[in-house]
Amino acid sequence: MEGSGQAKAGTGAFSVPVTFPSRIAPEGDGKTTPEELMAASHAVCYAMVLTNTIVKQGGKASKVRVTATITADKGDAGIKIVSSNLKAVVEGLEGIDKAKLSELATGAEKGCPISNALRGTVAITVEAQAV
Repeated sequence: MEGSGQAKAGTGAFSVPVTFPSRIAPEGDGKTTPEELMAASHAVCYAMVLTNTIVKQGGKASKVRVTATITADKGDAGIKIVSSNLKAVVEGLEGIDKAKLSELATGAEKGCPISNALRGTVAITVEAQAV
């Protein structure tokens, strides 16, 4: 329950403080958690794949924002990540019917390398809306 460390990217792109108390505290303590890093990775990966899918289908968007919400359970064996909910908000969608966006978004998730690494052990859901 004591101690601290740093999570650093091999490229030097980031260095963030980590502690175990921040991992289990309801509000954290201003430090990041492995689950937050996983959510960020999943959101960025999926945003890239969704944007590429939109373009390949003849569309374009002025902005694609994705959030990933990771859910974990704590049991006798420790903390287990059980789900990742991807929520995409597509601004300025052109060339694609807004009604088709949900179908494209679900299909794009299958091409996300982070989703592919998680699939089978973590439930993944996708929500998408055009604004």
